Amino acid sequence: MSSHRKTALSVADTSPLPAAAGLGLKLEHAGEILETDPAVGFFEVHAENYMGAGGPPHRYLTAIAARYPLSLHGVGLSIGGEGALDQAHLARLKALIDRYRPASFSEHLAWSTHESVFFNDLLPLPYTPATLERVVAHVAETQETLGVRMLLENPSTYLLFSEASLDEIDFLTAISERTGCGLLLDVNNVMVSAVNHGLDPFAYIDRFPLERVGEIHLAGYDETVDDAGERLLIDAHNAPVLPDVFALYRHTLRKSGPLPTLVEWDNDVPPFAALMDEVARVEDAQAEARQADRRVRSAA
Repeated sequence: MSSHRKTALSVADTSPLPAAAGLGLKLEHAGEILETDPAVGFFEVHAENYMGAGGPPHRYLTAIAARYPLSLHGVGLSIGGEGALDQAHLARLKALIDRYRPASFSEHLAWSTHESVFFNDLLPLPYTPATLERVVAHVAETQETLGVRMLLENPSTYLLFSEASLDEIDFLTAISERTGCGLLLDVNNVMVSAVNHGLDPFAYIDRFPLERVGEIHLAGYDETVDDAGERLLIDAHNAPVLPDVFALYRHTLRKSGPLPTLVEWDNDVPPFAALMDEVARVEDAQAEARQADRRVRSAA
């Protein structure tokens, strides 16, 4: 795949997942899921948790993937890193994709490695022409190696780089245009970054290329106060989706129509019933978006 080829994308191109609510799969819930067959549109797993050869994780994932569409979400590729992509990690990703044939594969616009050191955080990038060239090359290499179109996720950020000369949305759009990749819109990340930097999250969504979005993420955040007494939001994934994020999600759906939407709850994981409550909230919002779309079509 040429890193300079422009590709016209549509939601249909980038959304092999159903336009429904999905959940992150937690092994403590796997037995209940298999016993009850809950009405969930799809399940998503972190790729790095399944890079072993076998054992209970693969046994449960194989059984669930036979019943539900599967989304594979990478957190360790370090696609924004200055060094070359880790070929061993790419090979493990390809083996997972070949094994499970997921409906979707996504990664983060971030870096998390330096030489042989692996960090626990997904670290931000300066939005510069040089960084853009590097990320474009890495995305193109990833897609060519894995043989799938990937989705690239917007980050949650806590600082801005003085050398940045490109806007985040323009940066993401350019990567998508030049590589043909889709985008993963994390609405919680939009809220976190906007509050932390004093920006308008609704204006961000209004400018975002929603026609390139193949999946949405929702999650809960933590809140504290920085040294200047200002609100500081942390992308924590440890609570229900908060009202301001859900309002931003409804705003997004009014512009995009229904899209595959994952509820992320990775820390302080609750009973499965609490996750199904989040699924119901998402499905209600999706139903409202479908009704609004039908009204628009009937009025046209």
